[in-house]
Amino acid sequence: MVEQIRVRRPTDLGLAVASARHARGLTQEQLADEAGIDRTYLARLEAGLSTLLLERMLRLLRRCGADLVVLLPSEPPDGDAR
Repeated sequence: MVEQIRVRRPTDLGLAVASARHARGLTQEQLADEAGIDRTYLARLEAGLSTLLLERMLRLLRRCGADLVVLLPSEPPDGDAR
């Protein structure tokens, strides 16, 4: 079974990122290292704190009637997703 998270606000995206990270059994530090970003930036994303670009993109999608959906697999992915 695949979990779906509908992303309409930055907090939804933060939940999706945190859920995916937890499903892989990673700490924020580990995921940030894998993604090549600072851990504090990841923490801000997971907390739903947004960037102006993210806010604009989500607004554009809503205005077009489009949905952004994050699919979380029920099992950890095989191999390296980087």
